[in-house]
Amino acid sequence: MRTVRYNSIGVIHSPFKDAFGAPIQSIAAKHARGTIEILPQFVSGLKDIAGFSHLILVYHFHLSHGSSLTVKPYLDNKEHGIFATRAPVRPNPIGLSVVRLLRVRGGTLWIQDVDILDGTPLLDIKPYVPQFDVRRAGRIGWLQKNIHRVHRTKSDGRFTE
Repeated sequence: MRTVRYNSIGVIHSPFKDAFGAPIQSIAAKHARGTIEILPQFVSGLKDIAGFSHLILVYHFHLSHGSSLTVKPYLDNKEHGIFATRAPVRPNPIGLSVVRLLRVRGGTLWIQDVDILDGTPLLDIKPYVPQFDVRRAGRIGWLQKNIHRVHRTKSDGRFTE
């Protein structure tokens, strides 16, 4: 197996200081605001980013402890394979969220619809482009029966204990 290393390009700040009670997906974090502080050596990479309304953030689940190949996700009481969920206890604890970009000044980005915990290390930013990123899904697996609960389900901290 090949070793892969990433370095943080910045830090995400949000109103969610710990996992308990945090939204479990960005679609359920409507109006939650935060900021991203980009490290000085990466600020020039923000050129032209203000032209996008939404961003895809790739980040490290820094409070996730260990990994498991099966988990009970927030939206079900049955175990599922980790790759059939978005749970943070992954072999590589990487998360992604789509957020709204409100404004940019220097190395600071103001964002909305953030479901990410405060202090999360940011690994990458990609522009969200509907023509590239939107797909009509035919199947959503085990989530089909519980997807309606995403807006009211909050983290109970089970993956950070």
